[in-house]
Amino acid sequence: MSYEMTPSQRLDATFSALADPTRRAILARLATGEASVLQLAEPFAMSQPAISRHIKVLERAGLISRGRQAQRRPSRLEATPLVEAAAWIERYRELWEANYARLDVLLDELKAIGAAEPRAQDPQRD
Repeated sequence: MSYEMTPSQRLDATFSALADPTRRAILARLATGEASVLQLAEPFAMSQPAISRHIKVLERAGLISRGRQAQRRPSRLEATPLVEAAAWIERYRELWEANYARLDVLLDELKAIGAAEPRAQDPQRD
């Protein structure tokens, strides 16, 4: 049974797929061009079925698609889920950047107040 994922489910699937270093390495390899399962398995010390399971996770998340060329089923990187994840992260980066900007203003105000107040004399120095 196939169903359309909600934006939240797509984001969950993307981050879940990206949580694994092997899957991130597979995506990095696919960023250079299409590759077969055998080509994707080359740098890893794991079986072809294990790599195939990683590929299926990436495919379910929409991060890769698989074509058909005769006997080969090359995988290719799909950008849309990564763009959606980057946009989600960007909203939070902007939020924190605004928070830090407000904090900078407050700290500058506190420094100005501290510089304007006369320093209390140290009673031990008298």
